[in-house]
Amino acid sequence: MSDAGSELSDWRGRVDSVDGDAGRRWHQVVQPAANATTPGVALLGFACDAGVRRNHGRVGAAAGPRTLRKYLSNLAWHGGASTALYDAGDVECKEDGLEAAQEDYAQHAAQLLRAGHRVIGLGGGHEIAWASYQGIAAAFVGEKKFEHLGIVNFDAHFDVRPPEHPGRGSSGTPFLQIAETRAAAGLDFRYLCLGISETGNTPALFAQAARLGVEHVADVAMGEVAVDTKLRDFVASCDGIYLTFCLDVLPPAVAPGVSEPSGLGIPLHRAMALLRQLRRDCRTAAGGDKLVLADVAEYSPCLDTPDARTARTAARLVYELAAISR
Repeated sequence: MSDAGSELSDWRGRVDSVDGDAGRRWHQVVQPAANATTPGVALLGFACDAGVRRNHGRVGAAAGPRTLRKYLSNLAWHGGASTALYDAGDVECKEDGLEAAQEDYAQHAAQLLRAGHRVIGLGGGHEIAWASYQGIAAAFVGEKKFEHLGIVNFDAHFDVRPPEHPGRGSSGTPFLQIAETRAAAGLDFRYLCLGISETGNTPALFAQAARLGVEHVADVAMGEVAVDTKLRDFVASCDGIYLTFCLDVLPPAVAPGVSEPSGLGIPLHRAMALLRQLRRDCRTAAGGDKLVLADVAEYSPCLDTPDARTARTAARLVYELAAISR
């Protein structure tokens, strides 16, 4: 685990001192999570390539969290005096130690959640999803938001692939791992995947998703109005929501810096509109905010364009998830 204090050196950018507090940017307000005195938005990195490597993908996501901070740094700050932003550092996966890293991440996420923070994970490969789920389980076991948890995944892939070797997951297995764990505990598996690519998932994976009761919307259907209703109804049927966004769901012109760029993808503005709808529906729920944790996965700086197109897109997604000003 890297210390957030050491990572604050990555938080730097423009300073508009003439504008005072109204001119601040994220790098001017972020604090180490260890110094937190009030709950806020807490960023937790998962610097890991092991799951992508095991899934035979292009590696590079381990460098994602640190690079992403650089592009978050210069975002305009629209929070009020009572809004706090924290950096909880990175959990680093050493070589092939994926399971140990996922457990470490889960422990840190659970600690932040118990302290009342809104946690946003910075990936790392999509193996972050199994780590995030374990963190949610540790923080909320026995509560309605865990018993009736729903998972919303923006992704070109189902990620329900059986592991090649028992007990050794990958970036392609997290939602099967979640499904099996919930089934063993007698809990429902509620999973909605938005942006599925027919060319990116074999018939075997579609059959696996059907066996698990996975709801999904294909990339070619994401522009339909019915998707808004489907997402709203799914959120309404759950007491808690885990939201995860895999960047490979976006068009390669928008997010080329991923392990497996999409051949089509869903328009960024459409994804943003649905994210905003989900955040609004979760936040205005009668029992309080339903969103328990969110993360962004699969950003690989070494595969990005020279102008860091994917990093800029990912930073804007994190901004939307944080919902600082709404």
